[in-house]
Amino acid sequence: MAVTVPAISRASLVGAEVAELKQRFPPRPRPTIWPETAATREEVVVRLLKPPLWSGGAQTARMAGARTLLHWLETFSGETWQQRWLASPAHGPVDTWFDQIERWGREVGRKPSRAMLHSGILALICADAIRPDLPWLVRHRSRYLRPAIQTARDPEGFAKVEQFVAPEVLRTRYGSAALLVIAEFIAAYGGQVQDITVGEFLLRMELTEPQRTRSVRLAYSWLQGMQQFPADSPATLRHLLVRAGQVGPAQLVDRYEIRCRPVRDLLVAYLTERQPTLDYNSLKGLASTLVGNFWADLELHHPGIDSLHLPTEVSAAWKARIATKTVRRRQPDGTIAEVALPRHNAAGIKSTIRAFYLDILQWALDEPERWGPWAVPCPVNEAECSTKKNDLRQKAESDRRTRERLPVLPVLVRVADRRLKEARTRLDALDAAPLGSTFTVLDETFTVPVTTTRSDGRPTQVTDEHGDRRNLGAEERRTFFAWATIEILRHTGVRIEELLELGHHSIISYRLPSTGQVIPLLQIAPSKTDQERLLLVTPELADVLSAVVSRVRGRDGRVPAIPSYDTHERIWNAPLPLLFQYEVGNENRPLAVNFIRRALNDTLAGSGLTDNSGNTLTFQPHDFRRIFITDAILNGLPPHIAQVIAGHRSINTTMGYAAIYPADAIEAHRAFIARRRGLRPVEEYRAVTPQEWQEFLGHFERRRLALGDCGRAYGTDCSHEHACVRCPVLIVDFSEMSRMIEIRDNLNDRIAEAEREGWLGEVEGLSVSLAAADDKIAQLDARQKRRDSAVFLGVPDFRQIAARTSEAAESSP
Repeated sequence: MAVTVPAISRASLVGAEVAELKQRFPPRPRPTIWPETAATREEVVVRLLKPPLWSGGAQTARMAGARTLLHWLETFSGETWQQRWLASPAHGPVDTWFDQIERWGREVGRKPSRAMLHSGILALICADAIRPDLPWLVRHRSRYLRPAIQTARDPEGFAKVEQFVAPEVLRTRYGSAALLVIAEFIAAYGGQVQDITVGEFLLRMELTEPQRTRSVRLAYSWLQGMQQFPADSPATLRHLLVRAGQVGPAQLVDRYEIRCRPVRDLLVAYLTERQPTLDYNSLKGLASTLVGNFWADLELHHPGIDSLHLPTEVSAAWKARIATKTVRRRQPDGTIAEVALPRHNAAGIKSTIRAFYLDILQWALDEPERWGPWAVPCPVNEAECSTKKNDLRQKAESDRRTRERLPVLPVLVRVADRRLKEARTRLDALDAAPLGSTFTVLDETFTVPVTTTRSDGRPTQVTDEHGDRRNLGAEERRTFFAWATIEILRHTGVRIEELLELGHHSIISYRLPSTGQVIPLLQIAPSKTDQERLLLVTPELADVLSAVVSRVRGRDGRVPAIPSYDTHERIWNAPLPLLFQYEVGNENRPLAVNFIRRALNDTLAGSGLTDNSGNTLTFQPHDFRRIFITDAILNGLPPHIAQVIAGHRSINTTMGYAAIYPADAIEAHRAFIARRRGLRPVEEYRAVTPQEWQEFLGHFERRRLALGDCGRAYGTDCSHEHACVRCPVLIVDFSEMSRMIEIRDNLNDRIAEAEREGWLGEVEGLSVSLAAADDKIAQLDARQKRRDSAVFLGVPDFRQIAARTSEAAESSP
């Protein structure tokens, strides 16, 4: 049913990382006085007429434009050319200064053209007489700036950059644009290439549209690779403008704009206290629960609330709200409506709130002045935090997914291999086709473009017979990594984050001490449990890893070391030779989780597999992990070994992943018994003779007595010479109660007769039998009472417990 629920305000953290970096890495200051800008007009002109500023060719136009600009700048106040430039309208954001110069030129008898003025500004920048800021240089980008700056200001610095970068990269448009970015920094801040700082790149990124930052990122990667920047500088500028990075507890709390300042400060203090023992992802989740799901919700529905001591009706209303969540769903008529659905992690949220209250109660004992005012009763009791029902639901859903996907895994493997071969066939046909031609492959017709901007001269985009553009290179890359992902996940059962962290150094070898045989192993870096582990590499897995290494290996034979972003910790990892990487725009990037998911979905769509409802079957990367563990245990791998391979801390987690059928459990047990019998001595499993079998059955027949059954072990004789009433192993039947009473009465009569006759020895023996008979009758009475009466479970009375606790406290010293 559609509902309307007010939304909780939550500010975005996008841009927090770049704001923090700008404080750590500010750009160089921009002074207004330095020797070159303080020179006279004649001194500037003389410098322009000398090498390296004088280069012939267009120098005549540059000189004319420079003289005109110098005369025009003299009309503004300032002691240096830079001060006059800043005072002129040319420095402003509105580009109307050309018109002003033209009007000024007509007044003084000059007719400057725009081309001449552009050349003159370029000459003054190269002479370091003026330094336009970066926004001005970005607005007036010139392809002549880089060669002019390189020749006039720092030819050695540019030469070092060109030696560091591959020649084919420099020949691309992105390589040329990256050199222009470096020239802009020198023009705006002075100095040489080696003086450029991280802060200038951060400012340059903000001045560029997000989709056009590749040249800036490429230039940064060059200088970063040349070790020009500090060790704690960003590994890359990719996605810098949209990255949040790590923020402190105060920023996490302030996202929700809490109105009650004391409670806001308490939440910040609590998160700060917990921060040393939590990773960043856990800290962010804790803040989201405490602030977003709890206090911000209370302030939204109960304006003016300022205490953690919640009335019963307030806490009950919050628990009712937290039991559901609001999601946006598309309706059959195409409209979008907000729908309330059960929240499966409601018990986990209440557990977090309970821990918050109990932590404050505990800390109040140690620091009463700090936490004591907030120590109040907890609104969530322990019973409300039970996750048993949700755990059972998740286990059932997990088993259902595994049982549905395990049988079709071979089909998915074949489809992934077929799609990869088809994609490679199309790409090979494209490489063999001339530019501007048409070719047919796999019953599909494609048209090759006439020109290409790629450095290798071969296009990857074509037009199909329907007029749609297709990137055959991207299709081949997507199908390859889909195939590699499926193969590695099904052979190892690793997590998706562990898969993406596999590097060239993860493939190691181990030599067996006994035989000297070399065994290949796959080293899994610590992930969820911070526990490193080694997996045996099968021949099939070795083929896949070899194909991946061969694909990502660079021209120098090495796998490029690239940085990767930890989406959970919001930090960049050190550069590593990752296996799951690709090259785009002369830049190597790691594959993202979303890329893997899209590649898997494309493969599933091509397989035609459907679920029980007839929809396209979906595979999550974690489904392969459950399938791997289930298949391994079903094929005889001991669960404790599967636990080590999977990297679980508890074997209960491993068994939770295994979807075992009852029939499979029975067959596995029978196979286990057969294997165990094969290891035991043969004589222990000899055939039983008919005489032995009849003797075995006769033992149980001979145990039947008048009073019940004899409980002695098979193959043993009666140790009480058939004095069954005295025997402790006699199991008296309820139906024989009357006979036991008759035996007891008879024993009493016989004892009385023996006492009258003076048979003292007889009295002693009969007394032992009488005591045994009374004991068995008492046992029968107790068993009968337990059957006829209800069982008291011992439900506690809290008032009595409180009273006993108070008495114990008063009596203690």
